[in-house]
Amino acid sequence: MMSKSRANLAMAGTNCARSRRAWSCGPGGRRLQIPGVHGCLVGGVDGLLITHNLQNDASPDDLAALTATMFGLGRQVGFRLGQGDFQQSTVRNQNGYLSVYPASRQVLLAVVGTDSINVARLHLHAPTAAARLADLLDGVTPTTT
Repeated sequence: MMSKSRANLAMAGTNCARSRRAWSCGPGGRRLQIPGVHGCLVGGVDGLLITHNLQNDASPDDLAALTATMFGLGRQVGFRLGQGDFQQSTVRNQNGYLSVYPASRQVLLAVVGTDSINVARLHLHAPTAAARLADLLDGVTPTTT
């Protein structure tokens, strides 16, 4: 059963997904400005799915768990090397990318891109989309029960 707080968080994520703009996770039409974005996912740092608009056969629940794992690894690397807080993590594969950005202390934005995506442009615009997502979620406290 989903807790009331997680339901509110999911509702905010769902409203965000319906905007169909910056990877369905922020305003401004960035989906049209960044060719190669294949979808996005909003998940908790606990690995639970909030919402997504993935356009492939990947399991959203599995990807939410992997997103949290990427965040955890990146956070530990930053801590152990004394490099500060987690900013983003990107994995490049033969046919595409997965980039993870923090939207808040509890929420992550993952962007799936094809191998033709302009990663520099993605890294330029994704933090803004994550910040706007954080504004949508402001005051919503996720819980796990």
